[in-house]
Amino acid sequence: MAGPDLIRTVLYTINNLLQQEKYKAALAVVKGFRNGAVYGAKIRAPHALVMTFLFRSGSLKDKLRAILKATYTHSRNLACFVFTYKGLQALQQKIQGKSLQSHSFLAACVGGWLVFGDNNNINSQINMYLLSRILFALSRLAVEKGFVPAPKQDPFPLFATLVWGIVLWLFEYYPHTLQPSLQSSMNYLYHDSNVWHDISDFLVYNKPRTAGCQK
Repeated sequence: MAGPDLIRTVLYTINNLLQQEKYKAALAVVKGFRNGAVYGAKIRAPHALVMTFLFRSGSLKDKLRAILKATYTHSRNLACFVFTYKGLQALQQKIQGKSLQSHSFLAACVGGWLVFGDNNNINSQINMYLLSRILFALSRLAVEKGFVPAPKQDPFPLFATLVWGIVLWLFEYYPHTLQPSLQSSMNYLYHDSNVWHDISDFLVYNKPRTAGCQK
């Protein structure tokens, strides 16, 4: 009976601690770390699985190792960023006695520099993903605040026109400027579709399964 009693006592102590208002800021930082790790893994694992088996060559072991490495890196970085961001935000609020908009900006700047400032494939994808979102958000905010007039017509068709025109121009003539995973996707779509040898690599497979299939 000592075992179950001990477990109940420990759980009661922990749950009691979690209800203490004076520890809420610190506990929120810890849970933020947990949520960052879980969310990073959920986001990266399926993406890495698909991209690795579609575009990466090598043995099954190498592919699984790449998937695990990408998932771990994304999960760790997001967890560390949330921990840093929430920790610095809470510290600034405690020092100044109130919450300011600048606290969020400064805490995120420091976290971004420390965690996502390393130039690697994972950080590059995350930063570019966020860049597209904040450009949209800043455009909407500029209209909302009256800095620019509200468009009379939906600007989305023009936006789509320019995005696709520019990205395909870059891909065809300056592919080295694009992120590697985007290059791989576009090669598959636009260049690999120019090459085939028979019905097998015209409809069934993208490329011949063996060198012997080529003519």
